[in-house]
Amino acid sequence: MRKLGALIGLAVLVLFVPWGPESQPPAPAHDRSPFAWNRDAEWTALEAKFVALRTGGCTEANARLASEQPAAEAALAQLETQWLAPDAAELDATEHALLEIATTLAACPGDAEPALKWLARFRDAVKRQSTKWELASPGPRARLYRLLYAARAALEEALLQQASREVAPVARGRAVPSAAPSVTVRGVEVHSGDLLVSRGGAATSSLIARGSDFPGNFSHVALLHIDEGGTASIIEAEIELGVRITTLDAYLSEKKLRVMVLRAGEDLPELIKDPLGPAKAATAALARARAEHIAYDLSMDSREHTRLFCSEVAFAAYEGQGLTLWPGSSHISSPATRAWLWSVGVRNFETLEPSDLEYDPKLAIVAEWFDAEALTRDHRDNAVTDVMLDEAAAGKQLEFDWWRLPLVRLAKAYSVVLVSLGKVGPVPEGMTPEAALRSLAYTARHQALRAKLDEKAEAFTREHGYAPPYWQLVRLARP
Repeated sequence: MRKLGALIGLAVLVLFVPWGPESQPPAPAHDRSPFAWNRDAEWTALEAKFVALRTGGCTEANARLASEQPAAEAALAQLETQWLAPDAAELDATEHALLEIATTLAACPGDAEPALKWLARFRDAVKRQSTKWELASPGPRARLYRLLYAARAALEEALLQQASREVAPVARGRAVPSAAPSVTVRGVEVHSGDLLVSRGGAATSSLIARGSDFPGNFSHVALLHIDEGGTASIIEAEIELGVRITTLDAYLSEKKLRVMVLRAGEDLPELIKDPLGPAKAATAALARARAEHIAYDLSMDSREHTRLFCSEVAFAAYEGQGLTLWPGSSHISSPATRAWLWSVGVRNFETLEPSDLEYDPKLAIVAEWFDAEALTRDHRDNAVTDVMLDEAAAGKQLEFDWWRLPLVRLAKAYSVVLVSLGKVGPVPEGMTPEAALRSLAYTARHQALRAKLDEKAEAFTREHGYAPPYWQLVRLARP
């Protein structure tokens, strides 16, 4: 009986008692801070302009567009033909012209193709400018982010105000030549070694996209491999599975709110030396994924490649071919955000964020697929996430029901057995039971706020006659 009592006591200790005090994330080892727009007055003025033009009808909006286009075109032509320093006043004028013309485009529903073409030209010109900038420095990096994010945000708002809700399926960027094998997907030619950055539909996907110093739009990176016979494979890391290989069709069929194709620029010295470098990187990544089980690196350590998180799959493969992606590490400086991410298992806050690839001057944006419904979901998810991060800054913790901990610990033990057999368990490899419960708590809170936001956003549309822009979504998402 004493042995039975001891065993019961041990079981209670293991299942119910916390396994030691939880540690706290270290303070940032730098003086960086998250990017802040601090331009609420400008957003309000742009919305007022939009409302006035919409009230005046397409005749007035088109007249305003005709008067604004020459300045916008001149600013874009300057970007395409002259080298500008990151602190050049001309870039402020360009950003202003972009926001103004996007607002005017939104006021009269019509063909979205001109806006998408303007977006493609603008961001390609900005990325070419940034090849001359020192992006490891905070100032130039903030300028690059501001220009590209403003372009994306402004023109997405214009697309989402289209009355028909019909958004052109693809914004084509620069057709970078490649000697690697290729296939055509959704009307776009993609090559072996291309990078696919995407945004998942889960609440945690939005946290990944928004949680860094430069809040972005993507939460996942995958590497494309195409063999000489035209068979396309995707190499990617998922928290539940580790590194896996799947087909391109399967990848595209999964729930994604965004997908963008990136390709290394043909004028890079590394590609001039070896044009097939990216394809070789994909081949090496595919071979390794077939040869061994590579666990997911929840800690997000980009320096050591035994385990890999999604961004690291691409980074490590390209690094093996002498190509270094990401213009400096991504930083997560907010103490509140660090605390939340630490509580779910992240241990490195200078790492590689998927969203930052959009700003890497070594990579050209080849194409991006748009969908009105998915964009709406993306914007609303982001608004809720931004509000939750504000809650974190105000001291809110990721609380969970401690009574569920014994069950999750049992599930974790079961998962360990399954992983040893090459299968997938209910608790991801590398995630503690406490972290799993906090992740569930985060998702539940996000879903509750999102449901309320949906109701408020629909009411806003009925009252005002247009979809709420992003800054209104953030306001509406506050509890």
